[in-house]
Amino acid sequence: MELTLTQPDDWHLHLRDGDLLKAVVPHSVSHYGRAIVMPNLKPPITTTAAAVAYRESILKALPASSNFTPLMTLYLTDTTSPDEIKLARKTGVVFAVKLYPAGATTNSQDGVTDLFGKCLHVLEEMVEQNMPLLVHGEVTDPIVDIFDREKVFIDTILQPLIQRLPQLKVVMEHITTMDAVKFVESCKEATVTPQHLVLNRNALFQGGLRPHNYCLPVLKREIHRQAVVSAVTSGSRNFFLGTDSAPHERGRKECACGCAGIYNAPVALSLYAKVFEEMGALDKLEAFTSFNGPDFYGLPRNTSKIKLTKIPWKVPEAFSFSFGDIIPMFAGNTLEWQPSLI
Repeated sequence: MELTLTQPDDWHLHLRDGDLLKAVVPHSVSHYGRAIVMPNLKPPITTTAAAVAYRESILKALPASSNFTPLMTLYLTDTTSPDEIKLARKTGVVFAVKLYPAGATTNSQDGVTDLFGKCLHVLEEMVEQNMPLLVHGEVTDPIVDIFDREKVFIDTILQPLIQRLPQLKVVMEHITTMDAVKFVESCKEATVTPQHLVLNRNALFQGGLRPHNYCLPVLKREIHRQAVVSAVTSGSRNFFLGTDSAPHERGRKECACGCAGIYNAPVALSLYAKVFEEMGALDKLEAFTSFNGPDFYGLPRNTSKIKLTKIPWKVPEAFSFSFGDIIPMFAGNTLEWQPSLI
C-alpha cells in the first residue's frame, strides 16, 4: 500500500545548534518542507537579531539540495518588550513567540515567572501584530503533581488568558490530556507529538526505567492517550503535526538526572500513519500533517509531495556522531510506514 501526501511541515521542532544541529537537521529536512524552530538554546533566542542569526546557522547546515524553510520563534521572558514584537514581525522570518513557564522543561530557566504581571503589554502587542503565542502548557509549582500540571495550567493560566485577550492566537503545544482536548476543541489550536499518540506512562517503566521515553509534558494515563488519539484522527482542523523532536546525546539521557526530550524526527511520520491507520482514518492524515498548520499560520500549503509506503523498516539502534550517540524513538524496532520525498 502507498499513500501520497502533500509534503508535511513540523510545527514544533528542536534543532539545537553547533555540531548537534548539523547532525540532526538532515532527518527533518528529508521529510518536512518547513518547521517552527524552538528558541530554547543556551543562551535562549530572546531577540529578533538572535533569531535572524540562528536562522542563518540553520540554513548553512542544510544539505545542498534542500528547500527546507526554518520558521523562527522568540523566547518570551519577563523583560520582552512590545517593540521587540514589532521588530520581529517586520523581519518576515519570526512567526511566533514561545511561552516557557520558568523551570517547566529543558532550558526553560529564563522563562516567564508572572505572565499577567510582567508580560501582558507584550501579549497585547502580539494581538496587534497577529503574532501567535506557542504555549508549553504546564505549571511549575512543586506542590502540583507532575501528572496534573497541564490541567492546572489550563484552569489557572490559559482560560483566564483567553478571557482577557480573546483575539490572541494561541497554540497549546504537545497536548497530553483529555482536559487539553476539551480546551482546544472549544476555542484554540494544538500540536500533537507522535509519542503522546502511541505511548502512555507505562512506557517509562517497562522492565526498568526508560530514560529515552522521558519527555515533558510527561506521558499520561491510557485514557488520556486515547482521548488525544480520538481528537487528532477526528478530522478536526484544531490539531496539527508538531513532533517536539528533541535530540540529546546518550550521556545526557542515561544519567542520574536525565534530560527531558524524545528524538523522533526519523520515525514521526511513520508513527502518525500507524495511528491514523489503526483508527481507520488514513483519509484524514493529510489534513493533520500538511493542511491545518499552514492554514492556521496563514501560509501556503506545500506543493511538493511525500510518499508513505507500507513496507517494514528497522529503526537504527543509535545515530553515532563524533560528539556521541543519539538514540531515536523506537530504536531497534520495526515500523511499517516508510516515508520518502517524491
